[in-house]
Amino acid sequence: RRYLAVELVTAGLFAVDGWRYGDSTVLVAVLVLIAVPVLVLGATAPYAIRLSVRTVEEAGRVAGRLYAISTLGSLAGVFLSALLLIPLVGTRRTFLAFAFALALVAVPAVGRRAALAPAVLVALALAPVGTIKSADAARVLWERETEYQYARVVQDPDGERRLELNEGQAVHSSWRAGTYLTKDYWDEALVLPSIAGRVPHSIAILGNAGGTVARAYGHYFPRSRVDAVEIDGELTRAGRRWFGLGGPGLHVHTADARPFLRTASRRWDVILVDAYRQPYIPFYLATREFFDLAREHLTAGGVVLVNVGHPEESNELERVLTATMGKVFGRVSRDPVTATNVMLVASRQGGRPGAALGAAALPPDLRPVAQAAFARLAPGLPGGTVYTDDVAPVEWLIDSSILDVAAKGHR
Repeated sequence: RRYLAVELVTAGLFAVDGWRYGDSTVLVAVLVLIAVPVLVLGATAPYAIRLSVRTVEEAGRVAGRLYAISTLGSLAGVFLSALLLIPLVGTRRTFLAFAFALALVAVPAVGRRAALAPAVLVALALAPVGTIKSADAARVLWERETEYQYARVVQDPDGERRLELNEGQAVHSSWRAGTYLTKDYWDEALVLPSIAGRVPHSIAILGNAGGTVARAYGHYFPRSRVDAVEIDGELTRAGRRWFGLGGPGLHVHTADARPFLRTASRRWDVILVDAYRQPYIPFYLATREFFDLAREHLTAGGVVLVNVGHPEESNELERVLTATMGKVFGRVSRDPVTATNVMLVASRQGGRPGAALGAAALPPDLRPVAQAAFARLAPGLPGGTVYTDDVAPVEWLIDSSILDVAAKGHR
């Protein structure tokens, strides 16, 4: 239910190319479509009890029996959909399978003519799925319903490729032939570590997606070790096929970010945190305990970078992460790369980061990027709440930010 709510909000409130406030008609249309069937299904159990009860004395027994059956059906539906049907046949055919089951059980009571509905659903399930979502002017190169999400790779007419997940409101990886730079926040991960006074010899990327940063590190810093951590193995395979994921020092790990870090025995010069299921960052990657863990796995003078994605004109998540990181690292700096992305920078050595190494020591392609990043670098925003593993209401924070942006758009 929470995932469906996120889909509805993001689909209805924001335009395809970012967090900008858009047209709410999509949200209203989807709500209208699902409201009636959900309301009818919710009324099924009370109505069934009313039809089954003949005397007041048997009301409790009948209600208990029907709700027991309902509970078993709910459990079966959850486990069948999540563990069997969606991984095997996808979301579309999973919906059709449950619709078929509902239509089939209604046939004995409704009559023979109702048998047409299950037959139609079977025909729809056997039909080829095709492209799940349109891509406007872009071409869909690949799409998959993985164990974790819907993912697709699209290519624009100019040849740029993008990795989109779920509702497609954000780009999670980017690729363009002949260049390793993106003119977006991924480039900052190549230059911001140099504020610690050296070119990084190792980096752990927590949330690798298709490998935009990992690929660039392999090109610009071929002697550096790159540990690319991605929970969804399908995205890693898509990265190798469509985004040039590779490099001499690349080590790919299919794992969740925090458990990976907890069991790791090595330290890194850079730890990049870029793990989003838009619009949420997992709460356990936004707490003081997590940043304590990250600090323990940094080399002396190592740097933690956190990509903070947020709606335009909303900085509540950034303030919280700044306050939380500040409890562990002392001073935190910010690089406002775009209107919807801010890079937070914290060093194990503490103090105010500065461009100690300077752009001159970086590869020529990166020097203009470094100069622009160092010019933007500023102290972190004050006023945030420190999150812990015990209390970290990330979802509430982001939901309220989305609603605030939506409300401003109506004014």
